[in-house]
Amino acid sequence: MLDVKDLTLKYGQSQILHGISLTAKAGEVTCVMGTNGVGKTSLLRAISGRHPYAQGTLTLNGQPLNHPSAFEAARAGIAYVPQGREVFPLMTVTENLESGFACLPGSGHKIPDRIYDLFPVLKDMKDRRGGDLSGGQQQQLAIARALITQPKVLLLDEPTEGIQPNIIKQIGDVIEALRDEGDMAIILVEQYFDFAVRLADSFLVINRGEVILDGTRQDMDREVLLQKLAL
Repeated sequence: MLDVKDLTLKYGQSQILHGISLTAKAGEVTCVMGTNGVGKTSLLRAISGRHPYAQGTLTLNGQPLNHPSAFEAARAGIAYVPQGREVFPLMTVTENLESGFACLPGSGHKIPDRIYDLFPVLKDMKDRRGGDLSGGQQQQLAIARALITQPKVLLLDEPTEGIQPNIIKQIGDVIEALRDEGDMAIILVEQYFDFAVRLADSFLVINRGEVILDGTRQDMDREVLLQKLAL
């Protein structure tokens, strides 16, 4: 579904990503791991058009994306759930969800029942302002808003950060359900090791902006993975 080849990214004169490549397949979760500050979020920002990359290529479903803006990436089918959630605090839950309509044709301007099946709490709180929700509820809202755009690729940046355990379990169940439907590729940036191992079909470990480990779940040794994450 998504091929990233030799991606480099800079902030000013500082190079953050050094030739990152990955392939994310429909019906699978690709987990990007590494310690803080190694370039994980920068990678997602580059893929989603949030920050321009310097070199490399993005190919979505066989079609090249030439340095897309955030809107162009979303229109092409890339949905990004950022670290920190970024819900609109003064807008209601319904209005937050409807903001996902921006990159859809008019015929798609309807909140599918599927959203409320995945996140029942959002139906119960649809008239409540986003800023009045708990952190876990905001995370569910952020994911649901991304799904409104009908993505081919879903980018999730630290969805468990600051979330209570019962909500983490619910979010994990949703990711599994989306993966098993087989319609989208999911790229998950996550530091919660057990959560990542539960969901991932393949792993990409980054250190100092470079890939130091890449492999499928079947080929990955747990102890080797932990050792690389400790670097």
